[in-house]
Amino acid sequence: MTRYAQFITKHAKIIIALWLIIIVIGSFFALKLPSQLQGDGFEVDGQHAAVMKEVNKNFDVPAHSILVVFENKSDDAIKKTLQSIKKNITEIDTIQSPIELPQQHSKKLSYAVLNFNDTDEDLNPIVDNLRALTKKDPSVSYTGQPVISKDMNVASQSDLVQAEMIGLPIAIIVLLLAFGTVVAAILPILIGVATIITTFFIMVLIGDYVSLSIYVLNIIPMLGLALSIDFSLLFINRYREERLTNSIENAIHIAIKTAGKSIIFSAVCVMIGLGAMSVIGVELFQNIALGGSIVVFIAVLTGLTLSPAVLMVLGDGLNKWTIIRVKPTATSRWHAFATAVMKRPVLIVITALIILGAMMIPIKDIKLTIPQIDALPKSFDARSAYEKLDQEFDLGKTSSVYALVERPDGWHSTAALKEISKLQKKLQDDSLVKDVATIFTASDIDSVADWQQAMTVPQLKPALTKTQDAFIKDEQLFIPITLNVEGDSSAAQQWARDWSSDDFQLAGAPKFNQEIFDEISDNIVLALTIIILSTFIILMIAFKSIVIPIKAILMNILGLSAAFGLLVYIFQYGHFGLEAGTIVLIIPVITFCLVFGLSMDYEVFLISRIQEEYLKEHNNTKATIDGLTQTSKIITSAALIMIVLTGSFAFTDVLPVKQIGVGIAIAIAIDATIIRLLLVPSLMKLFGDWNWWLPFSKKNK
Repeated sequence: MTRYAQFITKHAKIIIALWLIIIVIGSFFALKLPSQLQGDGFEVDGQHAAVMKEVNKNFDVPAHSILVVFENKSDDAIKKTLQSIKKNITEIDTIQSPIELPQQHSKKLSYAVLNFNDTDEDLNPIVDNLRALTKKDPSVSYTGQPVISKDMNVASQSDLVQAEMIGLPIAIIVLLLAFGTVVAAILPILIGVATIITTFFIMVLIGDYVSLSIYVLNIIPMLGLALSIDFSLLFINRYREERLTNSIENAIHIAIKTAGKSIIFSAVCVMIGLGAMSVIGVELFQNIALGGSIVVFIAVLTGLTLSPAVLMVLGDGLNKWTIIRVKPTATSRWHAFATAVMKRPVLIVITALIILGAMMIPIKDIKLTIPQIDALPKSFDARSAYEKLDQEFDLGKTSSVYALVERPDGWHSTAALKEISKLQKKLQDDSLVKDVATIFTASDIDSVADWQQAMTVPQLKPALTKTQDAFIKDEQLFIPITLNVEGDSSAAQQWARDWSSDDFQLAGAPKFNQEIFDEISDNIVLALTIIILSTFIILMIAFKSIVIPIKAILMNILGLSAAFGLLVYIFQYGHFGLEAGTIVLIIPVITFCLVFGLSMDYEVFLISRIQEEYLKEHNNTKATIDGLTQTSKIITSAALIMIVLTGSFAFTDVLPVKQIGVGIAIAIAIDATIIRLLLVPSLMKLFGDWNWWLPFSKKNK
């Protein structure tokens, strides 16, 4: 990397100028990203989506629905409001009014259903227009998936601002404690901002071609800022260390060749974890894999171009405005700590494993669910309106399924009608089925013979033909089914799994949830295998050892398992002021894939420095002590910043984002303390020179 380092220092001012241009242009486009985000990303290309498209096109099942909730409102007032809505919102296809449907009406509460048939329609402006129409009437509110998705976007933007207001000031304090000067503390923050703006700019361009989840708005800043600061912290620390005995230019060259190498290997590990998520065919995971990989790449780019270029221009100006005088690392308390760890490796390993084991115990009770209405903060009308409807009309106690059955010869023959009757009875005999709608139930005709006889009566035929058209179109038979269990229950999912086939295709909440769960469970082993094998190979190449990668992978798995246990303890058991609930399905996957790579940051930072010292004298114990001494403060500072920036999302309101932030913060805290500062050096001591063993290498011959 010598030539690269020389290029950076020689063209530092040009590099800074180019980055300033990118940041200015990127800032303009980055502001447009929130408007491009739609939905929670829980989409899979499966049977549910295909059937919904067909029943929307052929059987008038709406593509989208918005519920209008009326509280203590007279029939005349409801009718007047709906007339105004129909007049002003021309995109509405049909309206199901509570005046005409008693099941949508009670003494205190009523609701209307606004149906939309255009699958590609952007309903965000429509939601805004609806709210504007009735903003002076507090007795009218709106809910339904389009409204919830829009409010989730708004809540995510609010959460991002709130988390940054909490996390950034604390991160600056940590950087001040690490570097002691204002300029050195502010620089990593500025590098992080440049990384996020540039990534947002790229995501806006990508957003014209790829559907982006609302969670991208939180994941990118969370990951980008934390990694950029981590990389800058490592680079600046090494630069300042080398500056004590070298010129500014040479110090930057050495920092690029040493810290720069660690940054690249760390980033590759993180990108492997992110990239592995893309094998799971759920839109959210693919969004995070894409956005996360881009922000990591940009973090490396800013860390190895903008950061050294700024240091070259600043020179010793980096040490301006000293607030705290930082003691030299070699004489710090970290040396005493490292020595103490190396004296009692067996005791430390046993104690650490007992602590981690205790943290893992709650995992046995983990319950994973797809985020529902409770993911939205209680302060939003979309949630409160839905909960009122659920309480009054038991909306969540049952679930709807749409079945689509194809028959090459159509459904009008006697044999076909007998097949419909047989299928209807089979469904009605199922213990989970509450209601089935077919041509027979809709017309109150019990048998095929009676149907055929009725069709010959001129007075009855028009009405029966209309009923027939509602359920049969060419080779397709449409059967709406109501289950007496919640759509996100395991029973509903198993029902969808058992009934689904090529001939009997399903859509609806049970099928949707089943496809999401199955897609994850079917591909998670592949994703984990990719992460573990790739990380093993990368670390083996980096450290020319087979022992270190195996230890690193096992330590990461231990740390992550302990973090999952604590997540269950906090969110599922309901501690620290939180209501007992469930763990969002995506959290273990995202946390594992992200943290497995992020943890390798600290592994690479620590082991690369130990390796550097080991190659000088081939004294494993001394190298471990010196490496731990030199990196402990930086690892602790970097981890603390990562914990602060991700943990600040614990104070946000969107449940999945809260759980992701807390999960990552806990995992990093465990990794940077119990794992990296205690277990790893203790095992380095116990394994001795075997740490550096690589089969078939020249040094082992």
